[in-house]
Amino acid sequence: MRIYFSSRQRDADTGKFRSHVLYVDFDWELQKVLRVTEQPALPLGGLGCFDEHGIFPFNPIRVGDRVFAYTCGWSRRVGVSVETGIGLAISDDGGITFRRIGDGPILSATRHEPCLVGDGFVQRFGDVFHMWYIFGHPWQQFPGQSEPDRIYKIAHATSPDGVHWTKDGGDQIVADAIGDGECQALPTVIERGGRFHMYFCYRYPNDFRTNPDRGYRIGYASSDDLQHWVRDDRQVGIERSASAEVWDSQMMCYPHVFHHNQNAYLLYNGNEFGRRGFGLAVAED
Repeated sequence: MRIYFSSRQRDADTGKFRSHVLYVDFDWELQKVLRVTEQPALPLGGLGCFDEHGIFPFNPIRVGDRVFAYTCGWSRRVGVSVETGIGLAISDDGGITFRRIGDGPILSATRHEPCLVGDGFVQRFGDVFHMWYIFGHPWQQFPGQSEPDRIYKIAHATSPDGVHWTKDGGDQIVADAIGDGECQALPTVIERGGRFHMYFCYRYPNDFRTNPDRGYRIGYASSDDLQHWVRDDRQVGIERSASAEVWDSQMMCYPHVFHHNQNAYLLYNGNEFGRRGFGLAVAED
């Protein structure tokens, strides 16, 4: 079982961080680490490209004999800290190395989605590729902060081939639970029991980095048609650890759900956005 993750490293020349995608191979029972790659699965983008400064964890999906990887590339800005876009890279060697289909993104900002298009998660149901992604509202400057913060929501797009995409119209598809300023990130969807289940993370728009009460939590929504989603976070099935010493006692974020060995699993990050790594949970039912 191969799991891709993003590692943040400090640039020796500039002192600034960059993000690279690596992977770790586990045994089939997900109990033992077999190896961790020493080289990024995909190099960063070229000068001025949307993924010049980093690539967040990408979403791999098998398409025939190849592996499509939907990337979330980021680059630095002057007025705000970052801008993102969704790219596509393809592997012909089983997911060891990837090549971009082009230097630009396959999904990015538009008139109605002005910034921060990213976190593309793709599943194929029938003959249609479905992508759930996030798009940003204009950045906001909150009192007492030196830099503006971002707000983003979950949207949906479809494709006949996984390359050319049509957005639903830039509409938010998952209702807010903590107000209009709620930030929703990294949606992931599986089909189970004849229904579609979405897990994502959400937080308050500001003061979320060090205040556990405003940091990321896992959210849940379900659908019968992949179009209309009913949110009910009571059905998430997992909460932060009660002990303050545990790695996920303050924050749970960046979920990924998948089927394996007749079970449903949840990968997620913990405190400080995953500074100490990621964890794995298995559904009891």
